[in-house]
Amino acid sequence: MRIVVLVSGSGSNLQALLDSAGSSELDVQITAVGSDVPGCGGLQRAEAAGVPTFSVPLERGASAERRARWNRELCAEVRRHNPQVLVTSGFMKILSEEFLTRLGVPVINTHPALLPSFPGAHGVRDALAHGVKITGCTVHQVDAGVDTGPILAQAAVEVRDDDDAASLHERIKVQERRLLVATLDALAGGRIHLREELSQECGEALP
Repeated sequence: MRIVVLVSGSGSNLQALLDSAGSSELDVQITAVGSDVPGCGGLQRAEAAGVPTFSVPLERGASAERRARWNRELCAEVRRHNPQVLVTSGFMKILSEEFLTRLGVPVINTHPALLPSFPGAHGVRDALAHGVKITGCTVHQVDAGVDTGPILAQAAVEVRDDDDAASLHERIKVQERRLLVATLDALAGGRIHLREELSQECGEALP
């Protein structure tokens, strides 16, 4: 199964995929890694592994018109690498409905909370603020909402009394890496399936 991975930061989840891809553990080919942050750690990890990279930056405070153009530019770059699935992991931008329409292949995302609880960019912080005793991570299929797509897999992580956002997030990341590899392996092996109707709702991939 061919995948493209989008990242914004250090790429620790990406490293788990790079370490596992093409082995008996994970029958996946990473055709490219892209980012909205030129030179980020995730791109450096990919380059060190010999995987093609690209970056499509978006400036802070960009207008709606600029964001729409950015979505089209990013989509064109992703499509150029011919993935069967797009993986967003630690990618800190919201992909537009037009992006999903133009892309024409399923997108899966990792999220550091047990969805549908605590969606959005601050899942770890929000879980702590609400005083939950169990949180975790989710791999889900992306739809036009924010962290609202069908859940593919989840793993639980206990919240300790002395946790802060950093310590809790580090333990979540350990499970997130394991869960992402296992989910992609199950997808590649046909043991779990993506919802085709999400792609069909978007229609045919646009030129």
